[in-house]
Amino acid sequence: MSITSGLDARWHDPRLSPIERAEVLVPLMTLEEKIAQLAGVWVGADADGAGVAPHQADMTGTTPPLDALIGSGLGQLTRPFGTVPVEPAAAARALAASQERIQAANRFGIPAQVHEECLTGLAAWKATVYPAPLSWGAAFDPDLVEEMTGRIGETMRAAGIHQGLAPVLDVTRDYRWGRTEETIGEDPYLVGTIGAAYVRGLEGAGVVATLKHFAGYSSSRGGRNHAPVSMGARELADVVLPPFEMALRLGGARSVMNSYAEIDGLPAAASAGLFTHLLRDDWGFAGTVVADYFAIRFLERLHRVAEDGVDAAGIALRAGIDVELPTVDTFGAPLVEAVRDGRIDEALIDRALLRVLTQKAELGLLDDDWKPLPDGAGDLTFDDPDSRDLALRLARESVVLLRNTGGILPLRPGQRVALVGPVADDPLAMLGCYSFPVHVGQHHPEHDTGVAVPTLRASLTAVVAELAYAQGCAITGTDTSGFTAAVAAAAASDVCVVAVGDRAGLFGRGTSGEGCDATGLRLPGVQTELVRALLSTGTPVVLLLLAGRPYPIDVDFDGVAAIVQAFFPGQCGGQALAEILTGAVNPSGRLPVSVPRDAGGLPATYLTPPLGRRTEVSSVDPTPAFGFGHGLSYTTFDWSGDEPGEPVRWPVDGDATVSVTVRNTGDRAGTEVVQLYLHDPVAQVTRPVVRLIGFTRVDLEPGEAARVTFTVPADLTSFTGLDGHRIVEPGEVELRFGRSSTDIAATVRLRITGEERRARHDRRLQPDCAVEGVRP
Repeated sequence: MSITSGLDARWHDPRLSPIERAEVLVPLMTLEEKIAQLAGVWVGADADGAGVAPHQADMTGTTPPLDALIGSGLGQLTRPFGTVPVEPAAAARALAASQERIQAANRFGIPAQVHEECLTGLAAWKATVYPAPLSWGAAFDPDLVEEMTGRIGETMRAAGIHQGLAPVLDVTRDYRWGRTEETIGEDPYLVGTIGAAYVRGLEGAGVVATLKHFAGYSSSRGGRNHAPVSMGARELADVVLPPFEMALRLGGARSVMNSYAEIDGLPAAASAGLFTHLLRDDWGFAGTVVADYFAIRFLERLHRVAEDGVDAAGIALRAGIDVELPTVDTFGAPLVEAVRDGRIDEALIDRALLRVLTQKAELGLLDDDWKPLPDGAGDLTFDDPDSRDLALRLARESVVLLRNTGGILPLRPGQRVALVGPVADDPLAMLGCYSFPVHVGQHHPEHDTGVAVPTLRASLTAVVAELAYAQGCAITGTDTSGFTAAVAAAAASDVCVVAVGDRAGLFGRGTSGEGCDATGLRLPGVQTELVRALLSTGTPVVLLLLAGRPYPIDVDFDGVAAIVQAFFPGQCGGQALAEILTGAVNPSGRLPVSVPRDAGGLPATYLTPPLGRRTEVSSVDPTPAFGFGHGLSYTTFDWSGDEPGEPVRWPVDGDATVSVTVRNTGDRAGTEVVQLYLHDPVAQVTRPVVRLIGFTRVDLEPGEAARVTFTVPADLTSFTGLDGHRIVEPGEVELRFGRSSTDIAATVRLRITGEERRARHDRRLQPDCAVEGVRP
């Protein structure tokens, strides 16, 4: 490592703490060197492994050579694997070659921190594509999500990647929003619990997890991407922020990314209230805050709260943003000039730099023996049997059986089955918008998808003896010419499976995904008309929804015998769906979002006070067709719990212990998801009728029973009171054991006793849960 003679070299001494090393290094740097550490360069790896090339023109209009950008050092390299299709080993060599150039170009020899997207697995060519986040929520299995991201993190570290831009912790508020598929669900406790598990897996593998989008992004007006947010402080505090707090405290995330949203006229990227006072002063966050792509320039061009790029940079730095991504723009040479002439305080630069260098020290990037090419990178593989097994297991757990009239499912051996629909034989219908084949691959038709993605048709063909197929129609468009063949196939079969839904894409190139917002919740194109035509045949119809958002189950679908919901279940999703349909796997998924009955009642989620439900003062009925948490099985379960007549005393600073016994009364093994809800009938502000505060999966053999016990801290009853502070309020509440938010099996009445108590940021965020077998 080269360093100017005579400078204090303790900054690369691993015996010092990361922050001590950073504190030594900051004053040694020139202003140009400081600011160079606060920005990235968007690059793509060369297929021959020779290096990476900048992809800057997306916003700046220029694409200078890399050597012109790294003379004073470099903070980050943006998506060297996730910009163009390159063989994994070649991409790793290209990255290592570029890191060597970066080290040689700056006098301290500091390499760049490398980040990639990793929402559904590493977003690189030939990398395993896991289920989309709504599927994680549907699985209700944080342990499996943590196992998945541990695997993703190991893959990233083996490639020389240090930071992942995930998970998305936005709570779904309006299903029309195109990025609904990227969210985990509509309940903050579910989002926070699954999100924290995601973070633990990634961080446990040594990769920096980046929480996004902080905060309020999913609450935009009309479900439109980047649209202003109309939200009060209480909704922000009680619905939007808790998942981020859980992922920081329970997961250990080391980075946060700003939201593009503006709340009450203040863009998040300009909010010191969010990024300094709340995140750092109140929550104690010590990591880095990175700007969402181009978000700082957007302060000038879209939000118009900045006069120019320098003004935008100053606003962002004062708010608490440390790193400009994806590429150097407002944090470039004009910022150096603005600091020199006193328009921007150099102390802001030093504050951000200290955080950036501390994190680089944590990652080993300041160590004298750091190696650009990780061991084993020459044989790098991104998609292997163990990863695919994880993807398959999560896909299986995420499929939700919504309806099963007359036991039409599972399909029986010997049945003649018609498979119809525009997503039935489409591999991309399994993948979310941040998977590499969708996000990048579609711009490179000369390359294949990089991984095998069996379609539902291919997967069913392998296990169903008599399968007739007809597409019926496209996902979009008005062409109904394929209805005739589809109807004929259905009429000649014993059962018809019709697969309808979405195609993920970006900015209008799909029906779901970033920038693919919907004006209303109706299946795209003529898919609804196709289902109606199939119902007219009299053949029992199984409706399979393979989508990035919930679509209404309205009168058009009343006649379908069974309904199966999947949310972009990944490259092994076709196999998982075939296993569910044929009964090889017993469904255990539960809805992470409500399924509407009528799109006219939107926007609305289950997390609503009484007046958000059906009332006599409005002609609009928002009652869902299937509520949050709903899901059926091919076996049956009996629930029994203690329901004392008098309320149990619950100290305002104590715990309540509640139990329920669940027994498998069917003839096959199955998994029940026990959900615990809080009902607060009277409070000083309106409260949701019910909200999730605990859950667990319970695997039971036929006849087997288990007793599920939750120990619930009173902190979980807290909410933002009249004075704007989070409180635990005395009074009667109910803890309800539910099969879903709309199907309550047992209720325990309690009385919280004592004086009103302030619940601070050290409050307990989860209940303890124990599952014990019960003798017959």
